[in-house]
Amino acid sequence: MHNDSIKTSFLTRIEPSYSNSITAATPIHQQDLPLNILINNAGIMATPFKLSQDNIELHFATNHLGHFLLADLLLETMKSTLRERKTEGRIVNVSSLGHRYGYREGFCFDKINDESRYHRYYAYAQSKISNILHANELTRRLKEEGAEVTANSLYPGTILRNLMRYDAFLKCILKVLGIFISKTVQQGAATTCFVALHPQLKGVGGEYFVDCNIA
Repeated sequence: MHNDSIKTSFLTRIEPSYSNSITAATPIHQQDLPLNILINNAGIMATPFKLSQDNIELHFATNHLGHFLLADLLLETMKSTLRERKTEGRIVNVSSLGHRYGYREGFCFDKINDESRYHRYYAYAQSKISNILHANELTRRLKEEGAEVTANSLYPGTILRNLMRYDAFLKCILKVLGIFISKTVQQGAATTCFVALHPQLKGVGGEYFVDCNIA
């Protein structure tokens, strides 16, 4: 179904950094564009240890802090759109089932940049649980304000794309098992679209979705 009244913009952050997040949000601010839905979908997985431009471990910087900052920069625009158009705002964080498998000791914020304890899958998991916690806490604060803007997180499913390019072994395994567990891009996008658009979820926030259902 095509609807000319709906306009979609893709905000691309080439490198995760404070300045690039501001650059990504600037066109919406400058053009005074309305904003109802923000989908935070950028991500990396299982990369070698590296720091971002702002000297923060790359998974945490890319998968969480970039999304956190972008949502913060655009939140007032979403509230303004809500007031002017009476249309609920929705923030959607694309997380992962991998959020379950973080460091055994939990979050150690003072050791995020410690290369000696770095594990690429635990670091990925830590960034993905951050997506969920961000959506939950943002929902709590927005409810306290009485703002009709919701935030949710989701797992889109296993999709055999470039996300796994840093782990050839895992990529081979998933190619073999893919016929049983993987989704197409369209199937993987279904939960994201459901959470972002479905009228049934009006006012629903702070939830984690899998296969178009609250998990």
